[in-house]
Amino acid sequence: MEWSPGDRGNIEDRRGSSGGRMVPVGIGTVLVLGLLSWATGTNFLSLLDNQSGSPQSANAPVQSTPQEERAVDFVDAVAGDVQNTFAQQLGGRYQRTRVVLFRDAIESACGSAQSATGPFYCPADQKVYLDLGFFDELTQRFGAPGDFAQAYVIGHELGHHVQHLLGLDQGTRGAATGENSASVALELQADCLAGIWGHAASQNGRFKAGQVELEPGDADEALRAAAAIGDDRLQKMQTGRVMPERFTHGTSAQRVAAFQRGMSSGDFAACGAGARGTR
Repeated sequence: MEWSPGDRGNIEDRRGSSGGRMVPVGIGTVLVLGLLSWATGTNFLSLLDNQSGSPQSANAPVQSTPQEERAVDFVDAVAGDVQNTFAQQLGGRYQRTRVVLFRDAIESACGSAQSATGPFYCPADQKVYLDLGFFDELTQRFGAPGDFAQAYVIGHELGHHVQHLLGLDQGTRGAATGENSASVALELQADCLAGIWGHAASQNGRFKAGQVELEPGDADEALRAAAAIGDDRLQKMQTGRVMPERFTHGTSAQRVAAFQRGMSSGDFAACGAGARGTR
């Protein structure tokens, strides 16, 4: 991917903050909720109804490395470019947000969360939360390395922001699980919305200040990431078997297909998210 650092206007750096525990909506949630629900027979997705808590305002000084600071700039650049794409499609309906960076644990408007939860979107404050350590997990644990694999994760979470702005996520938190559930449909739609940004970023000659352009092979990185975090693959990793009745995000094949649908069309209508422009 070609990208350049910006002014970090698309991130909120709270790496000096700490928080407690919570499991909100996000691309990595199934790692925790899926295993707990399977082991106990209790639907832990009901925890997503918890909208209590408020963000921390204080930050301690951040100790970082040049490599981590590059990752911060990367998240900022991708988040800005994804939002520019969504704003072009949705016009006045789109409201910009920020990606909140944290380490280990954080207090969000949805409550407390830990890095093991994975990246997530909090509807209560309309922000995306991300521990940069997840990118290492994506590479080392899930076998999905590369810049665009990481960008796909950011695009997916910002896709949840689009869903919230358009009211497409109403009634889904705490809903039943399963291969035909509203939860799965919502996650697949977010994958498709991430693909819409991928379509825009794949346009040749697009790279300039504030924009991201894909290079040959980048799209394959995103497809590997989508396949790596399908419910069927994660369940087999955790339990050794596949349980469709407990799906929350969709199979690897479904997630790949959803992302490809958005990337090949570049149109919100292909994701079932409404037509272009304002209304």
